[in-house]
Amino acid sequence: MKMKLLCMLAIATLSFAYVQAQTVDEIVAKHVEAMGGADKLKTVNTISTERVLAVQGMEIPSKSVIVVGKSLRSESTVMGNAMVQVLHGDKGWKIMPAMMGGTGEPEDMSADEIKPLFGQLDPFGALYNYQEKGNKLELVGKEKVDKKDMFHFKITSKDGVVMDEYLDASTYLVYKVVSNVGGQEGELVFSDYEAIEGIKMANTIDITSPMGAFTMITNKTVINGQVDEKIFAKPAK
Repeated sequence: MKMKLLCMLAIATLSFAYVQAQTVDEIVAKHVEAMGGADKLKTVNTISTERVLAVQGMEIPSKSVIVVGKSLRSESTVMGNAMVQVLHGDKGWKIMPAMMGGTGEPEDMSADEIKPLFGQLDPFGALYNYQEKGNKLELVGKEKVDKKDMFHFKITSKDGVVMDEYLDASTYLVYKVVSNVGGQEGELVFSDYEAIEGIKMANTIDITSPMGAFTMITNKTVINGQVDEKIFAKPAK
């Protein structure tokens, strides 16, 4: 009798795990489809954006270029001073103005500075191709967030970074991501989605971090535009 109960319990546990996995994959599949579909996302090689960062009454223009999975360059102008961050392969360099504690000259980034940038090489988020990326997903449940129904996922990346991601249950697009990197918690809220060449992208991102709260507004996005590899090379001093 005891053995029979144990077998029934094991079967029930396995059945629950199967149903949960099936539910996770069904939700993720709808999320990928809402973004434009896997076939469309696979065709994206480069993304270039022009944005304005609104913080403390200032508007800071910025540009970024991503070669998906390979390289990133972001640059902005703060009170007439250029600020540049570049990730190319596993190497990174930056230009930080003196007013922000830098030298104003190109200098190598430390490993700690480079690590957070790797996530930006993947513009479609942790759920897309999550198994190939080595991400582990847990569907926490369906919750109300800002009076909207959300699917709440807990995601653990292959390098141990844990984040909470909330999908709008009506659109299946990402609404909010909460992460903790190096003991510092940050929150991103995505809105104003627009289809650009069939791919849904958020034009507004509200960011809360230990450095404060600010809003990033996208004015222009170009998908699969030509990118000169020279922009990722560290200039000589």
